[in-house]
Amino acid sequence: MDPKRFDLEQYRREMEALIGSGPAARLFYEALDFAVAAHEGQMRRSGDPYIIHPCSTARILAEELDIKNAEILAAALLHDTIEDVEEIVPALIREKFGPTVEAIVVGCTKVKHHSGDKQALKKLVHRQLFTGAAARPEVMIVKIADRLHNLRTLDSMPRHKRQRIADETLDFYAPLATILGLFAVKRELYNRALRNKFPKQGHKLQQHIGRLESNPALAALTAKIENALKAAGIAASVVIRTKGLWGYYDPKNHLLRTEIDIPQEILITTGERISCYQILGILNEIFPPVPRTIRDFIANPKPTGYQGLHAKAIIDSGKYLFKIRTEEMARSAHCGLVKDWNPSDRKLDRFLSELKEMFDILGSDDAVSYRDMIAASGRKEIYTYTPDGDLICLPVHSAVLDFAFHIHTDIGHSCVGAMIGKQRAEPGDMLQDGSVVRIIRHNTPVDFDLEMQVKCQTPRARSELAKAFRERIKHVAVSTGQAVLEQEMRRYGLPFDLIEHPGMEHILLYFNISSNEELLQRVGQGRIHMRELIYEISSGLLQNRDMVLHQPTGILNRIELTTIDPVVVKSSACCRPTPLDRGLVGLLSLRGISLHCKDCFQLKKMKFQREDAVEVRWRQSSTLVPKPQKFIVAEITSKYLFSRLAEGPEELRVTQVSRLSGSPVAAVSTWEVQFSVANLLGLKRVIRHLDRSFLTYKFDFRQ
Repeated sequence: MDPKRFDLEQYRREMEALIGSGPAARLFYEALDFAVAAHEGQMRRSGDPYIIHPCSTARILAEELDIKNAEILAAALLHDTIEDVEEIVPALIREKFGPTVEAIVVGCTKVKHHSGDKQALKKLVHRQLFTGAAARPEVMIVKIADRLHNLRTLDSMPRHKRQRIADETLDFYAPLATILGLFAVKRELYNRALRNKFPKQGHKLQQHIGRLESNPALAALTAKIENALKAAGIAASVVIRTKGLWGYYDPKNHLLRTEIDIPQEILITTGERISCYQILGILNEIFPPVPRTIRDFIANPKPTGYQGLHAKAIIDSGKYLFKIRTEEMARSAHCGLVKDWNPSDRKLDRFLSELKEMFDILGSDDAVSYRDMIAASGRKEIYTYTPDGDLICLPVHSAVLDFAFHIHTDIGHSCVGAMIGKQRAEPGDMLQDGSVVRIIRHNTPVDFDLEMQVKCQTPRARSELAKAFRERIKHVAVSTGQAVLEQEMRRYGLPFDLIEHPGMEHILLYFNISSNEELLQRVGQGRIHMRELIYEISSGLLQNRDMVLHQPTGILNRIELTTIDPVVVKSSACCRPTPLDRGLVGLLSLRGISLHCKDCFQLKKMKFQREDAVEVRWRQSSTLVPKPQKFIVAEITSKYLFSRLAEGPEELRVTQVSRLSGSPVAAVSTWEVQFSVANLLGLKRVIRHLDRSFLTYKFDFRQ
């Protein structure tokens, strides 16, 4: 294939036809001249002038997504300049084109230098992109258009790069297009990526799709619908659309299915909103709908603004989906809320808020899988309702907690359950389509478990839970840091109140730390070199003191905890320690404290600084045990078991005793005993009682 030649004047004429040439578009043409000069002499792998790519990206936005905003289009022209041209820096973009264009271009710019492996670099690139999109969602719109053009020109790439780009597209660019309501772009992204990801299977499936499209029965079906509408005096167009490869992709299992439930959709477009409902009534008479499949997205638009009536019907043993829309609704379905993008539009408020929340957590929280969150956000919706009848649209598989956070942040944090009809539900229970939900609240915030974040499907719920988890980790890190720093300073004879000295400001500045609390937090997370900190404190605040910093002995600093919160304190899988064990070592990290037994073989293999580990103890009477506990007793008679339980300490509150093996008439059986205790001291007394009772038992501590 011969390389293309870029005709600047022709491109200018084409864009003038799309966005005009008035004062509102002047910024775009200034950016065009700047981009042409910046990319002069640069070529793509195909041999085409590089400028064709950013110009095509801008044209996709204007022509296919109906974006006329000059700042977004200018950013699309400039999105590779900082990355590819050494002389161009963000300040220059800001000076010439303003802060909005600069923010979008910087958000689109990849990380150039990174000392880690390729996988870490890839993750860093993605998280930087999400961080940019959290500040300016237009970043993601430009990147989606950028990716679409890259896929359209992918043939010049070697196969391994085509596969990598296809994987990345399937992981989040195509699902993100779904979230934004860019359904036409979504279909093309999926189709092109899947053809590169599954070339052989995709080819066979495309032949199957072709046979469906050429089925002669479709013409008769179309004519039947058109005649029925014409007889009713309704003007409408009828088109049967066969789903492409995108309809056969299973994102959960990352494979192409050979068959799907509804391979074809019947799109009916009319002029008036009232006609949509009339058409639905006529179709219901001709083709009785599948029960409970009629969806009114006109009265209840999707979060992206999508509107239309949907109904499923079985026709000649095949299942079809009817989509009934006005012409304006059909146009909007291609562009979603991106059409005529204007971030100040009040209609976008809630959608943009949730979108920014999702990008914020994706860019800031390493503990969250961005693939899982994007996939969850792009799923089909269910409709749920408040007791007052207010509609709450949520992704399928959403939990009670998603509903609670959707209503208000405070309601989510204090949710302890819900009433769905007359049934009590837990915060993690899944909601069904049509559920009427009344949230039950506690008067104080609830400390949710880590698995609750996996059960939740909405960005808002996951984001708020992640923030709460970080606060809980921070609280313990600060108290841990204070204990560690106090002991380290005592080793060198330094008074701890030195950290309140006015000169401490200079030391904080040296470490790029804003406050004493942040300093303690970093110490408690093992994120600061202790010898360097002690040296700066001693030399900076005690100038007259001549101190030699020797390496301390191997004695670990000691901390006392009053929590067993699994978000903060994690028992390692290698030795599975519990707070009742002696001689526990805690490794400090951003994610909390990882517990190991002192003689753990994995711990002995690890390389870490002495100050990054602590000896962990608990104030047992002050440490609550919120979860019920259980133990299993083997080969014992019921009489002996119940007598031992009756003799147990007063802290033991038995809630259930179940026979696991053996019959009621058997001499001995295996039993499961569920119980609760108030605190660690009570649990310790229960375990001591079991040991003294000479029982063969198994106890797994639940945090």
